[in-house]
Amino acid sequence: MKRLVASIALLAVAACAGPPSQPASEPIVYRAPAVRTLPAPVSQIADYLIVDKSDRMLVAYSRGQPIRVYYGLQFGDAPMGHKRFEGDERTPEGVYTIDTRNPRSSFHLSLRISYPNRNDRAFAAQYGRSPGGDIFIHGQPTGYRGPTLGGDWTDGCIALTNAEIEELWSIVPDGTPIEIRQ
Repeated sequence: MKRLVASIALLAVAACAGPPSQPASEPIVYRAPAVRTLPAPVSQIADYLIVDKSDRMLVAYSRGQPIRVYYGLQFGDAPMGHKRFEGDERTPEGVYTIDTRNPRSSFHLSLRISYPNRNDRAFAAQYGRSPGGDIFIHGQPTGYRGPTLGGDWTDGCIALTNAEIEELWSIVPDGTPIEIRQ
């Protein structure tokens, strides 16, 4: 057993010694490693979104780490407070999911937020009203060619630039949780 351990130790020391020395007149030649095809890098996919309405910021996370941040979000005409009823021009607050996407939207791409949830419907029902719906994260109006629209102009959705929604569309799968905060 002692011989086996000694042999392994000797091999380990020899392996660390490097290549055998050659006479100074001859160059040292190393063989290049075989060329291998590496897989294309996988872009990070978001698994959680946070929208901060006060800071007008959307942060996309992957495994607890922020991977994208978008500033200057645009909301409905009455951005403060939680959406309660259809037509109140507010953006909902709470935890929802991205439940579908619409490439043929009236706006440049759109990701639908699962508003209203059960609590939202129950609250509106107490007042005999509709909670509304069809709340999306989207780009600028389809066909609009001017600069990014200014101010809050949606009916309660979250608007980004067209370039931003294209990027977000590519990294956010359906089923991604979204937390919207005041």
